[in-house]
Amino acid sequence: MCVILGIVVGFYFEVAPLLPLVSMSVLLPVLYWVAKKQQREGFPYFEVLTSFITICLGVFVVGISMNRGMSQHYTEQALDQEKVWHLKVREVLKPNAYSHPYIAQIIALNGDVASGKLLFSLSVDSTLKELQVDDELVVYAKPDSIRPPLNPHQFDYKSYLQKQGIQHQIRTNYAAIIKKQGAPKTLFGLASNFREHIISKLKKENFGEEELGVIQALLLGKRDDISENTYNNYTNAGAVHILAVSGLHVGIILLLLEFILVPLERLPKGKTLKLLLVVLLLWGYAFVAGLSPSIVRAVTMFSFVAYALYLNRPTNSFNIIALSMLFILLVKPLFLFQVGSQMSYAAVFAIVWIYPKLQKLWFPDNLIIRKTWQLLSVSVAAQLGVLPISLFYFHQFPALFFISNLLIVPFLGLILGLGILVIALALIDLLPTFLVDSFNGVIKMMNSIIGWVAHQEGFIIKNIPFDSIQLLLGYLIIIVLVVFLSRPKWRVALVLFGGVIILQSWNIWNQTQLHKKEVVILAHRSRNTVLLHQLGDSLSIITPDSSNFGSIANNYSVAERIQKMNTSKLKNSYRLGDKKLFVVDSLGILPLEKQPDYVLLTQSPKINLDRFLDSIRPKTIFADGSNYPSLVNKWKLSCAQKEIPFHYTGEKGFYVFKF
Repeated sequence: MCVILGIVVGFYFEVAPLLPLVSMSVLLPVLYWVAKKQQREGFPYFEVLTSFITICLGVFVVGISMNRGMSQHYTEQALDQEKVWHLKVREVLKPNAYSHPYIAQIIALNGDVASGKLLFSLSVDSTLKELQVDDELVVYAKPDSIRPPLNPHQFDYKSYLQKQGIQHQIRTNYAAIIKKQGAPKTLFGLASNFREHIISKLKKENFGEEELGVIQALLLGKRDDISENTYNNYTNAGAVHILAVSGLHVGIILLLLEFILVPLERLPKGKTLKLLLVVLLLWGYAFVAGLSPSIVRAVTMFSFVAYALYLNRPTNSFNIIALSMLFILLVKPLFLFQVGSQMSYAAVFAIVWIYPKLQKLWFPDNLIIRKTWQLLSVSVAAQLGVLPISLFYFHQFPALFFISNLLIVPFLGLILGLGILVIALALIDLLPTFLVDSFNGVIKMMNSIIGWVAHQEGFIIKNIPFDSIQLLLGYLIIIVLVVFLSRPKWRVALVLFGGVIILQSWNIWNQTQLHKKEVVILAHRSRNTVLLHQLGDSLSIITPDSSNFGSIANNYSVAERIQKMNTSKLKNSYRLGDKKLFVVDSLGILPLEKQPDYVLLTQSPKINLDRFLDSIRPKTIFADGSNYPSLVNKWKLSCAQKEIPFHYTGEKGFYVFKF
């Protein structure tokens, strides 16, 4: 917990690693002296000092990971002009219709050694082969800052990349890069190439398109080829974790390996040999799956679990999980901010803690009922562990999650075992047709089950508003509730009721503030104009084309707890409290009043803006995404010359008109 606190402090307060390093160097000798002098009773100086040093350790590792204050980091140089960048591809991201994005490691800048990571995007060119992990290239370019969200409550891609240590991007095309030949290979590059080789072998077999996409995700951790419809089905059924090679898959593989390798225990030093073989095979599977962050995290965790099984200490599960988490965070501290990491550890901790308590509540004699209850208990425990995080990030809850887990998870070990066999035979070109058809049928059946569960839309609760305060209070209530059900006590009951009352009070406060709120927001929408008028829990979407406002209104309504929505046509003028907003559209109708407060230019009006600014003298000019970029640039220059504030939503994002 102290390391986690240190990572959070170091990340958000941007502490350079030198300060915590000096602090640890000074305090460690003091800690040694205190350990010798401290009495059994009295103030716990040793414990307090240990906690502070551990917090400093967290600050130090995240500072090193972010390269803060490092002279060789690329941000220490001027980035306002084009430079020669020597880059190495570290990760291939999912392409879109316009570009192929990559995460690239900086090797050199203008010929000098440099460090850091950035987002590297190449425009789509179907005639050329995509870059692979470990490819090295040279490009002459100027980096851009990652753009913040342009609309309210939109996914913050800038913040997401910052939590991976990425602050800038380079966008160019294939013609502008020079790819270096004979670039040295790393373990990650070899793993990625091997995974692509496996996928190319599987594509030669007679698998269905949907089935092959799921097989790649299920066994190899690559979800790029899954259709949006299939992925949404797994999400709505509460079974999307099946498509991410993570703790569930590695845990099942560990159990399979422990079972298969039991005969080794009869040999001299057999248990040690078995441990080494299990760990090697787990990391071998991680290599096959491309050594992605989620699989590395899961294999690290279960390597520690395998060691615990070797020591025969199943009661020490919390310490083993915490030790694996500590090890991961010391090596990769930014894993703490990844949603997958948070959900993975929350689920594992919940299973280890809550599952045994659920088993004590009821232990049926019938074997089938007992096994069903065990599976249901695991599913409920894991769901309780991730529920607040899931609501906070995704704002939905699949009420039928236990059905999909009951129907799929019991057979997941068989599916994974069969899948590994399919991969092994495909690699040596000995995969029989009957096995392809059988495995294809199994995956098709699994997709059908998930699809049926996902289409029970009445049981999928969507658009649930859930903020960070509710996230913390939600975990407080779940923890105290489990403690109370285990050992009912008045004090625990009071804490439980107190947490519920605080949660309800927070909801009431939000509702009270909501009914007092009135704002008008100019949103950014390419080729369209969108104004959002919030009055209490009602939202009016003002746009020329009422059918084309995308996810802007939906994201806003969930975050702001909107209950009613309607659409209306865009007019030429609006009264915003004691100020006026005039809209100048393609017809070019200008306001008659002098010095209007706000003027919004939409749909590329053909006006002489210089003459308009001289005659009307508006206080602020706005331009949205419906205008041609070339016109926007001219308007921006004109406003700068006249010293009139200019706000373009394509650059500065949305604007809030407050009453």
